Parts: sequence; C-alpha cells; structure tokens
Amino acid sequence: MSSSTYLSNPAVTVNSVDLSNQCTAATFTHRFDQLENTTFGQTARTYQAGLGNHELTLTLYQSYVATETYQTLDSLVGATTTVTVNAAGTVFTLTGCYLTEMPVVSATLGELSTIDITFVGGTYTAV
Repeated sequence: MSSSTYLSNPAVTVNSVDLSNQCTAATFTHRFDQLENTTFGQTARTYQAGLGNHELTLTLYQSYVATETYQTLDSLVGATTTVTVNAAGTVFTLTGCYLTEMPVVSATLGELSTIDITFVGGTYTAV
C-alpha cells in the first residue's frame, strides 16, 4: 500500500534567518555527478558517484522589509551560506552552498510578488 507525506508547517532558514513566513515552495535535490566507469568487455555502460552537486530552490514572496526576503538575500548573492528546510520531522541542510543570482524585482500588476532562488553545491545532511 502506498503512502504519502502531508507537508504541514515546514520551516526554512537562510543564513540563520527564518524565512518560513515568506516561503511557499521548496525543492531540495540530493544528487551526485555521474562518472562513467565502463571498461572494455562490458556490454552496458556503468557509472559511479562523483562529487556532490546538490541544489535547493525556494519560492519566496519578495518583501523589502528589514530581516525579510530582499534584505536577507541581497548580501548572499555571490557568497556561500547555510540553508535548512525542516520538513515532516527531518532537517535537510546545505552547508557552504552558493547563491548565484536573485531577481530584485519580479512583479505583475494585481499579484503578490514572488521570486525563485536556487542555492547550489555545499555539503548535504539530513537528520
């Protein structure tokens, strides 16, 4: 029988700042580069794990108020930081991850402004 997890009241922290009240979605991808290790005589390609290449994408409301989205993320563009997502009782962490870019203005008339940001690299842990 299949089961699913209902995500209720997750917590998102970026650089020790709680942005849970600004976050509407999080996609945490745990991955490794694939390195081919196929040799002569094999009839199918084989692979092994290379370096970790993890990624976390957050959808956030864009708020310019102090200690909210813009103020928290602006100084992190081009820098490394730590990000955590506490979901369903497990804390997923990227330590030393890198923020390449951040949309400064992403707005549509009559709608709440949201941005998608992606942290890449870093050391992945889940506890």
